[in-house]
Amino acid sequence: MADSIRLFKRPAVQTVCILAALTLSRLFLIALHWDRVAPTNGVGFILLQGVRFDLILVAGLLGPIFLLKPWFHTWGPLRRAGNWIIPVYAGVATALIFFVEASTVSFIAEFDSRPNYLFVEYMEYPRQMLATLTGTNLPELVGFTALAVLIGWIVARWLRRDPRSGMRISFGFCILATPVTFVLMAAMIRSTTDHRPLNPSNAAFSGDAMVNQLPLNSPYSVLHAIYEHRKEVSSKEVRYGEMTEKEVLSVVLKEAGIAEEDQLDPAAPTLHRQVATVERDEPLNLVIVLEESLGAIFVGSLGGMDLTPNLDALTDQGIWFERLYATGLRSARGIEAVITGFTPSPQTNVVKRSDTQDNFFTIASLLESHGYSTSFIYGGESHFDNMRRFFLNNGFQTVIDENDYENPVFRGAWGVSDEDLFARAHEELSKMGDQRFFSLIFTSSHHAPFDIPHGRVAESAYGPRESSIKYADYALGRFIDMARRSDYWDNTVFLIVADHGDRLFARQLVPVERFRIPGVIIGPTIEPRRISGITSQIDIVPTLLSLIGLDTDHPGIGRDLTRPEYADGAGRAMLQYHVNNAFFEEERIVVLQPDLEPASFFLRPNGEMVPDPKPDPELERKALAHALWGQLTIKNGAYRH
Repeated sequence: MADSIRLFKRPAVQTVCILAALTLSRLFLIALHWDRVAPTNGVGFILLQGVRFDLILVAGLLGPIFLLKPWFHTWGPLRRAGNWIIPVYAGVATALIFFVEASTVSFIAEFDSRPNYLFVEYMEYPRQMLATLTGTNLPELVGFTALAVLIGWIVARWLRRDPRSGMRISFGFCILATPVTFVLMAAMIRSTTDHRPLNPSNAAFSGDAMVNQLPLNSPYSVLHAIYEHRKEVSSKEVRYGEMTEKEVLSVVLKEAGIAEEDQLDPAAPTLHRQVATVERDEPLNLVIVLEESLGAIFVGSLGGMDLTPNLDALTDQGIWFERLYATGLRSARGIEAVITGFTPSPQTNVVKRSDTQDNFFTIASLLESHGYSTSFIYGGESHFDNMRRFFLNNGFQTVIDENDYENPVFRGAWGVSDEDLFARAHEELSKMGDQRFFSLIFTSSHHAPFDIPHGRVAESAYGPRESSIKYADYALGRFIDMARRSDYWDNTVFLIVADHGDRLFARQLVPVERFRIPGVIIGPTIEPRRISGITSQIDIVPTLLSLIGLDTDHPGIGRDLTRPEYADGAGRAMLQYHVNNAFFEEERIVVLQPDLEPASFFLRPNGEMVPDPKPDPELERKALAHALWGQLTIKNGAYRH
């Protein structure tokens, strides 16, 4: 028996080394972010909980070795096969653990989070992923890849040369050891006797979302994100809280101002008639320019860096939003809000979901039904984030992407330059003549690795990221100048808005001020004014429908900012930050986290969130209803017109 147990010696040594390495990595991350860890007084918690999550990882990945290894030693042919299969598997697993964990510092620097589903999502687009990585982190990519391969090879070779590799194990030992090993591995993976096994919610202990992820390890974080993504979980499964369907709809309809007599279809409760507040002889054309990653931090008129003079020049020429908030972190989330008016949730955004690829409301499908020509104009690959499929299936008649540009002035990692994009957009819009049109123009020059044409703008003293913002603004200014001189200018409303903010670092559960983005609506028929109150991206659809002068039936729950009661903003916004969902009105914020009670805060003028000593139950009820509404609506097929 004792000799048979020694068969596990080298796999056990490998396991201990991995556990030690993950602990050292966690200590390094604590030291690197000490200014954020120290105020939480959570070092002990991080380290102790970290051991639990590390045990989950090694039990899940290396557990099969301990379960199967004795069986491989019961018979000669199996033993020979096992002496290859197990070392190779162990080497690959160790290499992947090292590579993902070693990537954590760079990933936190970019996304203020341990590696999550984003880490694997870009692998669907290898050209963009490699260009982005080699443009910004080439030494790390090469170094960590080489080290991972070397470590994997060393582990595999070491296990292959195990002096016990020829040992024969009895069936009796296998029959005895297997259930014991299985129970031990299962206990490590569950790590608790509670009803539910340990999960990332158990690691949350502070008001800083990134610090709450330090008890995890990055391989576990990625694997758990893949697991959650594959489930495409419902809001109930995310467990923000419980609320009946009737309660959810009651709250959402009230907040959207949709009276019972305005409802058009009981099967689509939010489908309602919107009468435009602006009367037009003929409905106007509509152009939406979606600017990649243009956070308020770059916009001088919003108190940020002075990098966008052309955009800033429009502040007094149209409807300028001073407190507009994006709904999420990614471009697809911004598209979801701006084009469909849909609320954010922890689920996959509607652009990529399998159950929203047909008969899902978009402003394009609505305008198409009113005789508009509809188009999506992009400088990159339109299949990225499933955009092409979603758009063509939901109202966009034409999609133009990088394959449709001849002799562009510049082609970078993410497609042709914004200059080329706007030149093509101007060409397409000029062809429309008397045909009413809607066009979504999506920029990409401000995206890592920030490669832009030379000689257009002076390089920023800050770095390539800021230089690309200056170039994106330069290209936007050229487009506005071309549009002003065009035949379509007089009959068109233009919205310029960011898809999301940039570099969302946080010392709190949701970095609210990093979601703040610029937005302006311009055109010769637009009366200039400033909206200083809180506004969400989901308010854009109903507002634009009024401004172009079109009476419509649609299911959006955003607020029409042309109405007198919303003249100074919608008064509320919804934000999705990884798995956390936030709802705020005025300066009061409720943050929902899976399996935890709602957390209430006050937002100070400097963006700091301080705990609310007297949480508002009604605000918590609104937050939960809006967080649950999206999945409920998709499940019922109710977001249509």
